Amino acid sequence: MDYVFNGLPVHVLIVHLVVVLVPVTALAVLAAAVWPAARRWLGVVPPVFALALVVLVPITTNAGEWLQARVGEAPLIAVHASLGTTLLGWVIALAAVAVLQWAWFRLLAPRTAPDARLLRRLVWAACVVAALVTAVGSTVVVVQIGESGARALWDGSFSEQPLR
Repeated sequence: MDYVFNGLPVHVLIVHLVVVLVPVTALAVLAAAVWPAARRWLGVVPPVFALALVVLVPITTNAGEWLQARVGEAPLIAVHASLGTTLLGWVIALAAVAVLQWAWFRLLAPRTAPDARLLRRLVWAACVVAALVTAVGSTVVVVQIGESGARALWDGSFSEQPLR
């Protein structure tokens, strides 16, 4: 597949969507876990965004591999590419948490017996812990990947003083 759009590598275009959508989704999943009003307001948004990331991340990675084969060998690009392969696992985990917590709070919790307070509290606690771990993990990883990509592109390629 040719990963070029309007003369530009697709990777540099869609990577920005992933870089923004991962922390936004992570925040939405975490907010839905801990704040009932946010959960009602967000509705199905966290699982939809998270599932979109499960699709977008492999496309971005494939486009990055396509681009890497066309820019030549560079240690900083190799580091960026290596880090890039770690994001898919995190977004899959984030999507699983988003879907499961949406299903629990929207479909299953309202149907549990009124005297099942302990079960509700345990599931809520599990949702909070899972949301926290996947939100922080996916955000940290996407920041590391983005920083390494920026360093690969810009390290040593500009002057600290204006040229004009």
